Amino acid sequence: MNDLFNSFMTGPDENGRFGDFGGRFVSETLMPLILELEEQYEHAKTDQTFWAEMNDLWTHYVGRPSPLYHAERLSEHLGGAKIYLKRDELNHTGAHKINNVLGQIILARRMGKTRIIAETGAGQHGVATATVCAKFGLKCVVYMGAHDVERQAPNVFRMKLLGAEIVPVTSGRGTLKDAMNDALRDWVTNVDDTFYCIGTVAGPHPYPAMVRDFQAIIGKEAKEQMQAAEGRLPDTIIAAIGGGSNAMGLFFPFLDDKEVNIIGVEAGGKGVNAKMEHCASLTGGRPGVLHGNRTYLLQDDDGQILEGFSISAGLDYPGIGPEHAWLHEIGRAQYVSITDVEALEAFQLCCDMEGIIPALEPSHALAHVIKIAPTLPKDHLIIMNMCGRGDKDIFTVAKALGFEMGEFA
Repeated sequence: MNDLFNSFMTGPDENGRFGDFGGRFVSETLMPLILELEEQYEHAKTDQTFWAEMNDLWTHYVGRPSPLYHAERLSEHLGGAKIYLKRDELNHTGAHKINNVLGQIILARRMGKTRIIAETGAGQHGVATATVCAKFGLKCVVYMGAHDVERQAPNVFRMKLLGAEIVPVTSGRGTLKDAMNDALRDWVTNVDDTFYCIGTVAGPHPYPAMVRDFQAIIGKEAKEQMQAAEGRLPDTIIAAIGGGSNAMGLFFPFLDDKEVNIIGVEAGGKGVNAKMEHCASLTGGRPGVLHGNRTYLLQDDDGQILEGFSISAGLDYPGIGPEHAWLHEIGRAQYVSITDVEALEAFQLCCDMEGIIPALEPSHALAHVIKIAPTLPKDHLIIMNMCGRGDKDIFTVAKALGFEMGEFA
């Protein structure tokens, strides 16, 4: 690590760049809206009334602060490091996504927008967006890959109950990348009344920084809670990464604490190899441009974006947020991959040991915790972000484990 680097928390620069990554690659039609959003967000960052509204809703609507829970049985079972789980799956709507949606929709209301569009993979961002739109009486349209509509049926039904219009996307493989493509096309066509609520730390500037700032509540709370519990900072923090919003939310407040190890866990699918049946953009990809920003992407030799693969719909994205790409290249964070099989084993162990049914997304992070915890001393403190609950995944897990749901009747 470069000791001359004063802070890892000053990005992005005035052009929306984190080193060589990020930026703003959008059509001329969208540029005025992007600039207006940047202006509104820059104003909101220093507007006490904005943060007063956010803090009130985080507390009384979302249920923050989320607990920092010592996973005692899991720690004893693994026989090494002391494991803490940041319980963001206990938020209203069951995931960390609502932390960011509240901020973006408050901005949308300030900009006079009456129609909200969103993309979703696992459905957690879609559910959060539909929830907040219902609360404020806004029209909500959610783009979702047809493949994800099928494997995340509980969240599709939740969105419909909340009044959202679901648009199944059949192009490509029908996953998160394709949903984001169609959402961007909608936005270009309906710029006058529509706000695009992006669910991860990707997209054109200012989205990566704005989403990170709203999700940073996770790391801020974890830092204070660990100080209260152990009197010091954690030694290692770990989170799963698709686009990377829950990870960036946990990581950001710790970036300048150089003694804290930071580990992001990508979806290794069937294995990171030449077959490209995975979604590990940093481990198995290279830099390129997609969805308005430059970052690491899964590509073929001609630069065409490849379809990723993961059992987890929320991690099934062939790219990663640009700030993660930068942290990877400067070496401030380490990025590893976990296969579907390893994530399923972690899912089952968490159910057995802690009485917590995790989403498949954080199950990837937990699988890496399970790998490294036994190799670490008992006074080594780990925080893992439990960013979503697993209700939505029980059908996918049952199928993967060979269970017929009807046999339990």
